[in-house]
Amino acid sequence: MISFLHVSKTYPGGNTALLDVNLKINKGEFVFLTGASGAGKTTLLKMIYMDEFPDKKSKGQVLIDFGKEHFDSQKMSLRRVQAIRRKIGIVFQDFKLLSDRTVFENVALSLLVSTDFSQTEIKKRVLETLSIVGILQKKNSTPTELSGGEQQRVAIARAMIHSPYLLIADEPTGNLDADNANEVYKIFQKINATGTAVIMATHNPSFYQNTTYRHLIMKQGVLNYDNSAANLAF
Repeated sequence: MISFLHVSKTYPGGNTALLDVNLKINKGEFVFLTGASGAGKTTLLKMIYMDEFPDKKSKGQVLIDFGKEHFDSQKMSLRRVQAIRRKIGIVFQDFKLLSDRTVFENVALSLLVSTDFSQTEIKKRVLETLSIVGILQKKNSTPTELSGGEQQRVAIARAMIHSPYLLIADEPTGNLDADNANEVYKIFQKINATGTAVIMATHNPSFYQNTTYRHLIMKQGVLNYDNSAANLAF
């Protein structure tokens, strides 16, 4: 589904974020991405939803295959970037919710600006998604009335509202206590069980230790793999 072919990225000032990264992520897979701050994790994730692009001189490519639609980082117009982002859900550490909108409105917003859904369809989809993440009872609350764990559930619901092929989570539990972090992780597992691929960047070893999920490790822009038997299979 996702292929990185000799991808390198150096920012102005000479900071190398990625160095000759080669990677394949399969449809429906759950993948952990770890590494120290500044190791290149966020840059790698941004390459997938085309917020960053490989250095032109490296001739690296990011190829995305979503069944009927194919995307190539070397052939991306603004319209194509917008198209791929409609097929990827993104969850950030800091939630990025609109404080003046209710939970329902935050999740419904991207559907409201689309002409593809009726008001009845939007309501049905939003309520179903809020139920999946366990936050339906807070649908009329504003983000300021929610705990951190509840806000992250809303952010996950917003990312899932378009039924994406892929969910990218960049340090989604970094601002949460242990109990809420574990609950959010269970939601990602539940989403993955429905067939949605999940890529989760995290500093929490309790998530990826003793699991069958693949574990990728970034170190100074270089991609490495966990040495467990489960990871050697890929």
